[in-house]
Parts: sequence; C-alpha cells; structure tokens
Amino acid sequence: MPSVSPSPALLTPDDARARTVSDSFGTVSVPAGVMWGAQTARSLHFFAIGEQKMPLGIIHALAWIKWAAAQVNRDLQLQEPLKAQAICHAAEQVARGAFDDQFPLSAWQTGSGTQSNMNVNEVIATLATQALVQGKTSGGSVHPNDDVNLGQSSNDVFPSAMHIAVAVSAQQQLLPALDELRAALAAQAVAFASVVKIGRTHLQDATPVTFGQELGGYAAQLQLCQDSLQFALAAVHALAMGGTAVGTGINTHPEFGARVCATLARRLGLPLRQADNLFAAMAGHEALVALHASLKMLAMALTKIGNDIRLMASGPRAGLGELTLPQNEPGSSIMPGKVNPTQVEALTMVCAQVLGHDVAISFAASQGQFELNVYKPLIALNTLDSLRLLADAMRSFSRFCVVGIAVNQTRVDALVQSSLMLVTALAPHLGYDRAGAIAKHAQSHGTTLREAALALGTVSAEQFDAWVDARQMVGALAAHAEPTAPSQGV
Repeated sequence: MPSVSPSPALLTPDDARARTVSDSFGTVSVPAGVMWGAQTARSLHFFAIGEQKMPLGIIHALAWIKWAAAQVNRDLQLQEPLKAQAICHAAEQVARGAFDDQFPLSAWQTGSGTQSNMNVNEVIATLATQALVQGKTSGGSVHPNDDVNLGQSSNDVFPSAMHIAVAVSAQQQLLPALDELRAALAAQAVAFASVVKIGRTHLQDATPVTFGQELGGYAAQLQLCQDSLQFALAAVHALAMGGTAVGTGINTHPEFGARVCATLARRLGLPLRQADNLFAAMAGHEALVALHASLKMLAMALTKIGNDIRLMASGPRAGLGELTLPQNEPGSSIMPGKVNPTQVEALTMVCAQVLGHDVAISFAASQGQFELNVYKPLIALNTLDSLRLLADAMRSFSRFCVVGIAVNQTRVDALVQSSLMLVTALAPHLGYDRAGAIAKHAQSHGTTLREAALALGTVSAEQFDAWVDARQMVGALAAHAEPTAPSQGV
C-alpha cells in the first residue's frame, strides 16, 4: 500500500528555526523566516491535502481588495492614514506577486476560503508593521484582523476575490487567446476560399463545400462562444463586498462595499460593481456557473474543430489526407518518420478536463446551505484552471497548428472527382429516384458518376457536363472563384 505523508508538524517554541506568534486560539510557533502567522501555520498542519495550492490569482485578488479596503477605510476616517498607507503599500506588493512564496496553503481547506484570506491578512500585516517600524512612525503594529481585515469578512472578501481573479484571467488570458485563434481560422478561411472539397455528413460523403466555408464555420462557432463569454462576464463583475458575515453588512460602514468596488474598478480597469443582492452573492455562485458553462461551450466547440482537422489530416496515405499539418516533432519512438496531430491531442485533452471541471463546479455550486456556499475554493480552483488551460491550449493550437495548415490539392481533387454525392446536382433535372439509380450503378460497378449516367442512358454527355459542376454546388461564397480542375472525370 502507498505510504501516507504525515501532515506538517507544528514547530515547538524551543525550535531554533521558529518564532512564536499568537491568535485567538493561543500561541503557535512558525518558521523564523516567514511572514505569515498563526492561522496560516494551523492550516498547514490541519490541511496537508494534495499538491494543489490556492491559486495565486486568488491571492493577488485578495491583496487588491485589501489595498482598496485600506484606502476606503482611510477616507471614511475609520483607519489612521499612516497605518492605511502602510497596508496599501504592502497589499500592492503582494498583489503584484512580490511575495508569492508566502502563500503555501492547500486549496483543499475550509470551504469559505477563510484560511487563505487570513494568510493574506497575516503577510500584509507583517509587511505593513515592518514598514512602520523602519519608518519610525507612530502607527504602531498592524493587526491582521483588526486592521487589514477591517470592515470585511472572509465570506464577502473571498467570493469577491474569486470574481476578480476570474475576470482578470478572462480579460488578460482567455479572450485574447480566443480572438487569436478565431482570427487565425478566419484568415485560413480566406486563404482557402476557392478550394473545393467534398463535404461530409454522418461521416459519409456529401455535397461539396470549400475549405473557406468549413474554416469560416469554425471561426463563427468561436465567435458564438466569445459572445457567450462576454455576456456571462457581466454577472462576474458584480462583487459581494459589503456583505461581511451573512450579507447584512454587520461591522462595516454602509458605504464601504460600494466604495471598495469602485476603487477596484478604477485600478484594475474592469467594470466591477457591488452586487445588487449581497445575500445571493455569498450564498450562491450562479455567476461563475454561467461563466463556466460558456467555457464548457467553448471546450465543446474546440473539440469538434480539433477533431475535424485531425480527421482531414489523417494519413498521410491511408487516411483522408486532405490537409497537411505542421511537423513540429517526431511522433513515434519506434516508427521513423511518423508525425502525429499532437496539437489537436493536447487541445482536446484540455477540453476533456474542462468538461470534467464543469461537472464538479455545478455540483459544488448546488451545495450552498443557508447564507453561505462552502465549496468556494473548489469552484475557484477549477474555474481558474479551465481559463488558463483553454487560453494556453488555444494559443498553442493557433500558433503551432492552424497557421501552418496546408491543403493537399491533389488528394482533395481526387476525392471530389470520385464522390457519388455530386449526383445531387442531377436531382432537380431527373428526380430523386432516377438520380439515385445512377449513384447506385456507379457504386456497384466501380465507375464514375459520368460513366454510370451515360451507361444508363439517363442523360447525354453534354447535359451531365453542364449540370454536374462541383464549383457550382458550393453556394455563393465560392461561385465566382477561379476554377481548378474540370469535372469530366466525375
């Protein structure tokens, strides 16, 4: 049986590596070189679960909230200016990632995120106290609860941090990557607008399309996903700030929440605002469920697009072989010269992970009891993971696959010329049944449609050549493109 790693032991006060700190539960020893305090130490001991840490996006968002809260508390004359200034400076350093190594807590902790909120409070309090001492000011020490957490509760701060982290990730990572991929597909649609290929439905031959139409369809799918994401983000921009413990705003100034949201909106360049109903913002996570539903929609579209490209590039000789993908690396450790559609494989694995995340998020969001949902870290972890994975995978797929796609024109022309479904062009002239008889004759005798039609005496050679033209079957998008190959061999 695998061994179970013991949880980190609490250091003893006489340990040379330790310093003694205290909280409402008493004293505890922490490593001498760290900036966090007692509550972080307790969480490390009691929640040594897995390898997944609280995402840094959440840590940075929490720090931005502390930064804004200190300013608002100063302006409302609830906090001494020097102390507020020290908290602001320390919080901004944390928010910018200067002390990322001071946030070691597992994501699998209390469902409200209280311990990570306190981890941030403790680090900022230490930094702010150091600044006041070094500056020889009369501000005194900074307390993690009384000062850094002034006017706040983990119950309104943590869900607000979740929304901020998601909104920042969507704006800075996901949406730019999605736009890049959509633009790459749209550019390829233009490049291959005149290339006629055989369409397929039910994985069977169908009437012709152009590569431009096909790739343009992919770009349009992604545009629908982008529109859905933008719509869902509007609810994510609403924050729970000001609700404190249960949504009533106990122990905070009535203007605190709205002012913090406005301050954050200006600083982060996002349309953040206080939620209309703070009880709903803390007890439920419908906004993030809806946002992740849009991510699920995107994952589904990307899977379809990736699989289509993978199939069209299958071969190179025993598959469809219509497309040639960039050859980035060897595909086999035993078969020399083999190249695989690895970018598609990475993309679709990411999409599968996102679909799994959506199930977990949906369940977690359904489990709120009364005034608080206590699955918040899971929802935050999975949503941010989906955002990052999709952004990275789309960027990789775009740069190392889509932009380098080439058409195998010889193979494409051969498939078009041998397709039986071009017989659809005869149906308006001959009727469905007579046209179908030509297709069946060609298939059973191994001939072209043209040979079958002439053998059955259904049409003349001149009529067949006039009526069956693959380029005239693709619609208005490619109707005026320059012809490629004649259709006489059909």
